[in-house]
Amino acid sequence: MKYKKLILVLSLLIISFSYIVHPYIMEKQAHVDSFKDKIIRFHIKANSDKEEDQALKLKIRDEILKEMGTQFEYSKSIDETRSIVENNLDNIKSIAQEVIQKEGKDFPVEVFLGRKDFPTRKYGDITFPSGEYETLQVTIGEGKGKNWWCVMFPPLCFADISHSNASNVEKNLKEVLTEEEINLLLSDKEPPIILKSKIAEVLEKAKINLAKRSAKKF
Repeated sequence: MKYKKLILVLSLLIISFSYIVHPYIMEKQAHVDSFKDKIIRFHIKANSDKEEDQALKLKIRDEILKEMGTQFEYSKSIDETRSIVENNLDNIKSIAQEVIQKEGKDFPVEVFLGRKDFPTRKYGDITFPSGEYETLQVTIGEGKGKNWWCVMFPPLCFADISHSNASNVEKNLKEVLTEEEINLLLSDKEPPIILKSKIAEVLEKAKINLAKRSAKKF
């Protein structure tokens, strides 16, 4: 009888705790993810990791930023940047193709604007968590090599294509993100959302298991 009561009490405690904590976790997770809708990334995928393919990737990067930089650099909104990209997809592809031909290669080029899933990546002092981001992606050939990337909006990559001035990233992000969103992205911050989500997952499993055991005993 004592065992049955203990199981029942624990089940009730876990259920109560889950209902209290879960909405908070979901709210925080939504807040963390909200910044992703304010950013457009720019990725260039090399044909392979061969030295010559990686060098070609960077030459294409330089030419695209040189030809398109002025338009993107002074964009004041994500909608404006998106419109520039959509109106210049063919132009961006042509720029890449011209560089490839100049280098004596015949790789095909694909240019895509849409949502892509990425792992966690650092940009200066900022850590961009894994997940889906709106992205302009240029794929060279088979696209199996390491990619170069930057943040197209806000226009960070047009201010510093080498990331050598990464200390300015936080300052530039303040133009479109809130102070709280930026603080959550700082590399030296703990990722509490992941931890809390894991706790919720464990509690949910424990709740189900205890409920089953309790049902069997009664």
